[in-house]
Amino acid sequence: MAAPGSPAPSSPASPPSTPARGKATAMSRKPARAVAPWVRTRLRTAPGAAVSFGLLILVTAFLAAALPWTVDAYETDGLRHAITDAPPRRTAMTMTTRASSSLVPEAQATELSPAKLRQRRDKLVPLLPQPLRVDLADSAYGARTTTRLPTLDPWLPMPDGLPPELVLDAPSALAGNARYLSGRAPGAGKDGGMEAAVSENTAKTLHLKAGSVVHVSGTDGKPKAITITGVVRPVGVKRAFWSFDPTLHTPVYSMKGSVDDPKWYWIAALIVSPETAPQFVNTLGEPEQYWRFAPEAGHLTAQDTDKLAAALASVGAGPGLVRIRDVLGDNAGFGTDLDLVVGGFRGLRDSIASVVAVAVFGVGAVAAVVLLMTGGLFTARRHHELALMRSRGASLAGIGGRLLGEMAAVAVPAAVLGLALAFVFTGASADRLAPGCLAALAVTLIGCLVVPLRAVFLHRRPQLHSARDDLIVARPSRRRTVVELTFVVLAVGAVTALRRRGVDDTAGGPGSGTDPNAVAPSSVDYLVSAAPVLIALIAAFVLVRLYPLPLRWAARPARRLRGAIGFLALARAGRSSATGALPLLALLVALTTAAFGGAVLTGVDEARDHAAYLATGADARVSGGTGWAPLAAGVEKTVRDFPGVREVSPVQVELGLELPARPGVDDTGMGAPLIGVEPGSYARLADRLDLGAFPAGLLKDTGTGGPKAVGDNERVVPVIASPKVAERLGDKPLEIMAAAGRFHVKVVAVRTVTPALPEKEFLLVNAADLVNQAPTTLLVTGKDGALDGKALRAAVLAKDKSGYVGLASEKRAGTVESPLQTGAERLYLVAIAAGAGYAVLALLLSLLQAAPERTTLLARLRTMGLTRSQGRLLLALEALPQALPAAVGGVVVGWATIQLLSPGVDLARLALDGATSEAMELGATLRADVWSLGLPAAGVVVLAAGAAVTQAWWAARKGSIKELRAGDAR
Repeated sequence: MAAPGSPAPSSPASPPSTPARGKATAMSRKPARAVAPWVRTRLRTAPGAAVSFGLLILVTAFLAAALPWTVDAYETDGLRHAITDAPPRRTAMTMTTRASSSLVPEAQATELSPAKLRQRRDKLVPLLPQPLRVDLADSAYGARTTTRLPTLDPWLPMPDGLPPELVLDAPSALAGNARYLSGRAPGAGKDGGMEAAVSENTAKTLHLKAGSVVHVSGTDGKPKAITITGVVRPVGVKRAFWSFDPTLHTPVYSMKGSVDDPKWYWIAALIVSPETAPQFVNTLGEPEQYWRFAPEAGHLTAQDTDKLAAALASVGAGPGLVRIRDVLGDNAGFGTDLDLVVGGFRGLRDSIASVVAVAVFGVGAVAAVVLLMTGGLFTARRHHELALMRSRGASLAGIGGRLLGEMAAVAVPAAVLGLALAFVFTGASADRLAPGCLAALAVTLIGCLVVPLRAVFLHRRPQLHSARDDLIVARPSRRRTVVELTFVVLAVGAVTALRRRGVDDTAGGPGSGTDPNAVAPSSVDYLVSAAPVLIALIAAFVLVRLYPLPLRWAARPARRLRGAIGFLALARAGRSSATGALPLLALLVALTTAAFGGAVLTGVDEARDHAAYLATGADARVSGGTGWAPLAAGVEKTVRDFPGVREVSPVQVELGLELPARPGVDDTGMGAPLIGVEPGSYARLADRLDLGAFPAGLLKDTGTGGPKAVGDNERVVPVIASPKVAERLGDKPLEIMAAAGRFHVKVVAVRTVTPALPEKEFLLVNAADLVNQAPTTLLVTGKDGALDGKALRAAVLAKDKSGYVGLASEKRAGTVESPLQTGAERLYLVAIAAGAGYAVLALLLSLLQAAPERTTLLARLRTMGLTRSQGRLLLALEALPQALPAAVGGVVVGWATIQLLSPGVDLARLALDGATSEAMELGATLRADVWSLGLPAAGVVVLAAGAAVTQAWWAARKGSIKELRAGDAR
């Protein structure tokens, strides 16, 4: 009985009805409809491969799209940080003008009125070219005297008989930047007098209070009274309102006269009411009008850098300044250091971008090779299918189109999803979508085109049988030789250019920070940045050409060994596929990139540590708060007993020691600090920090120090000197007279630096040889970072309230100020991790490509008596000849790359942008790191052997019936 809804079966006795001849003819002319669409059928046939390929495209598209957006993000943060973190005095845009001297005093006074100043401010703000914007909340305008006015009141403090000199300033928005401690805000004043407020520091220094009256000279020769109506406390001293002129909040103790006969006096500022600013014309202060605009940085992006520099150039000496003078008059001026801030940011950005480009090229090359290998694996797995189609008349266009549709069905959605994830993860702005989209599009095109193009190339002619494709029959063609020689020339040129010019000096002029007004689209020389990749590429070419020879040589003696495992492994490795150049290239590039990245990060860390120790001389530096006075009682014991302290080196420093000169030296006078040390602990400290290490025996105790040596002026004490001091003293004993004693010194060694005073000339002596012994500084070494600086500072201050504790960790943190530095370091870490991941994937893909052949081999050999353990050993030994050259080559190429490129790579801006100028002069170079060289290489060997053993175990577990079927190709 038929199922419901199914057609009734035909009766055997009744033949099916025959359609009419015309209808049959018409039906026969219609093309038969495909049973199932090609793409859907193929994807359902191998869903695991499709999902894996989609994941690879998703991750690659995500990384490719996230890269430019991440760089944009940290460069934008760096630009904003550079502007907001710089002192407001540097970033403020100040416009000034003075009333024409041809105007009558009443007209000049009108120019200083608050309404006139506000009206001009409203006209000036729109004149600033984009992308310049003004933060009005942090800006100010007003009038001030440009000539200081001596006071006429004898009751004011006069240290050397000189009266205080005042600056009269009438800024706007005082109420929002100060808090009144006493009195009231200054107003218009009575009877035409001026009223002013003063800061609490000014009031304390000049003995002022609310109600005080000071007098200055007027243009008519009569005193002009200024009444103090209130005392204020600044709100945010570092804000632009207070920082442009420090005398607004703190008086300055200044000097007149010569150094031999100095005369000291006070300079202070009075904050006058804006309503009384017109009365400045009645003083001798030569008033001017000013508008100080604080820049707004929240809207700026990294792409605005060049536009910002051009805008500042325009208002500084261009069309923008002309428009400003149309409002303020011909004597208007514009001043700012914002252009220097932007120029410094551009120099830092360009130097960091050049270093980062090396990592980007490396991981990009590895990712491209992995995508090509994936396409090669897919093509190899379907070789017989495509060959059959081609032999049955399928066209190349048809095969390529079907494969393109199959790949696009997976790659396009995966790339779109990766692009969307990158957009969400990085928070990219809508106006910067193009770089990420183009990068994801490039990944999509490679993923879609590599399989059809390779298939079309391999099957451009029908193939009846598969030819051997191994290193035995493969011979490099002339075209390949030309291509390899071309890359050799490019690599040599890139390395030569990098060593001569440096990786951060490839653009010249623009972008380097020397000319902030120049516009440079990019300072990255892509050929120079690709130098490590090119070196790895050349090494891959060499290894591929030489690879079969040692294997064949090793296989000959292996034939005479007992057992066939070793010989079979070497013979099969020597007959491996000629396409093994791609995995080798991927591994070499990945290992070289990892080595170079490790060298960059190691060089940066060492440079920062070195800069920190240059500033402190040890993990912690403890000294008295009053110059180089001896340490307070109990401080040394407190520090030695402090938890986490491993060693303390006491140091006695005496500054200003007058040095004698050896005969024949032009005695123009020279001074240097005398440093008394305990040789044992100090020598260990200098050796650990690599700051002028020396054997402790050079400063051996002569036994002539201490109070008993008073009067023994002929004794000779060994000293270690800096180069200039040693040149002055010579090699003969010379007498010095110091507060620590009088004795002769003989230079026994020369060092360019020493921990106690790393940035100065010095004379190092054993403290036990001094007559007056009193340590002034303690150089503290902690136990592997276990030193609690905050607690140590509290313990020292408990013994000496004026004591000073400097920590190397704090100085090291100060070397990293810009988001450019932290962002670039994070990007380098991600690039190294991504390169390592792609290298692992390349290794696995190379093993997967040969997996069916190896499985068949194991199945056939097991029929001949091969055991499971021997099968695992065979595959492991077969994998090692491929992994070992890649690992050893990666170590050698990575080390060679570091040595070749180190002279041309200066990491100073990346490592030490916030450090002192002395530390910047020392620079930072690549440092070979054992872990980044050896660990990835060892991982390659272990992973290759582990994957081979796992494959042998899995093949033995699932059986060998499928592999032993008749009719298989091999």
